[in-house]
Amino acid sequence: MLLAGLLTRLWLAQRQVRHVARHRGAVPATFAGTVDLVAHQKAADYTAAKVRFGVIESAFAAAVLVGWTLLGGLDALNLALHSVLGAGMVQQLALLGGFFLIGGLLEGPLAWYRAFRLEQRFGFNKMTLGLWLSDGIKGACVGALIGLPIAALVLWLMEAAGSLWWLWAWAVWMAFNLLLLVLYPTLIAPLFNKFEPLQDAALRQRIEGLMARCGFTAKGLFVMDGSKRSAHANAYFTGFGPAKRVVFFDTLLQRLAPGEIDAVLAHELGHFKHRHIAKRLVTMFAVSLAGFALLGWLSSQVWFYTGLGVTPNFTSANSALALLLFLSVVPLFAFFITPLTSHLSRQHEFEADAYAVQHANGHDLAQALLKLYKDNASTLTPDPLFVKFYYSHPPAAERLARLPGVA
Repeated sequence: MLLAGLLTRLWLAQRQVRHVARHRGAVPATFAGTVDLVAHQKAADYTAAKVRFGVIESAFAAAVLVGWTLLGGLDALNLALHSVLGAGMVQQLALLGGFFLIGGLLEGPLAWYRAFRLEQRFGFNKMTLGLWLSDGIKGACVGALIGLPIAALVLWLMEAAGSLWWLWAWAVWMAFNLLLLVLYPTLIAPLFNKFEPLQDAALRQRIEGLMARCGFTAKGLFVMDGSKRSAHANAYFTGFGPAKRVVFFDTLLQRLAPGEIDAVLAHELGHFKHRHIAKRLVTMFAVSLAGFALLGWLSSQVWFYTGLGVTPNFTSANSALALLLFLSVVPLFAFFITPLTSHLSRQHEFEADAYAVQHANGHDLAQALLKLYKDNASTLTPDPLFVKFYYSHPPAAERLARLPGVA
């Protein structure tokens, strides 16, 4: 499965790079009046560079997985911690923490290269090395402060809640995710970015009027200092229930006209109108329930451990080992349902666009999308099969063809 996934990724990457290169020399006729050749070629080069680097990342991840499993890395770490800490919760939490810490350190050089070589080469990276390191340290600390207590509770349930422990653990996991949706906007996100209330009174009035027409309420309108990390632009909703916030990147407000901002916001409101967020939450609930049930069965099978290069503890708990092995191998199988999830996501984007056209100006939405495609160096000529497999958003030509004002 690992080899099949890696070969599929390589094949799709080659298709994408070749397709983009074949169309690099001329702007597609649909965009000839709105996108110049220099921008088109930058997007082609940026796309090819990202895809090639993605292949390296995939190969490296596969090598690390083999090292952890079949080559005995996880087994050695487990035995070493067991000899020092003995059996018990402390040892199991140390195993989880050690696994993710070592994994983060191994991936660090690739993350550095992506930010300070690839993104910087195309003018997108705005981070300093100090900020990048600070983000990494903060992320690790937040992950440990939040993750270890939840992990401890799940590990305890695995040992104390009987054969249906997985059902209780799933309930805890879902409750945690819902709580995180409420807490993230006010407690976690501000650790990494500055969020200031939208100061432009005229723009605020426009946005509040749009939300009122759409029957939407939010706790506030905020501008995030995204420009200190990246030149990419975006806007999004965050939070859950009464904690919902509308967040604009400062880069987005600098590049779009007021009507175009309205249209982008109306698109995001379309996701809420069509209950896309709720549908994704329900899907996540169902998939995670099936995953916990599968883990509940696999964790009691000796072959699950030995087949992945790990000797289970016969006199103490294997809960942390089971969790880590499961989290390591499930993505190998999940990769092959990517085309389905991508298709559903693209359909949601079309529905949100249609809603935006009803409540804002379709021409403004088209112009906003064109600016964002150009500013983010998104290729106008992706490989169709690559799109069907990976793209969560429709490609530019397909998406804009459904909107007025791009003839």
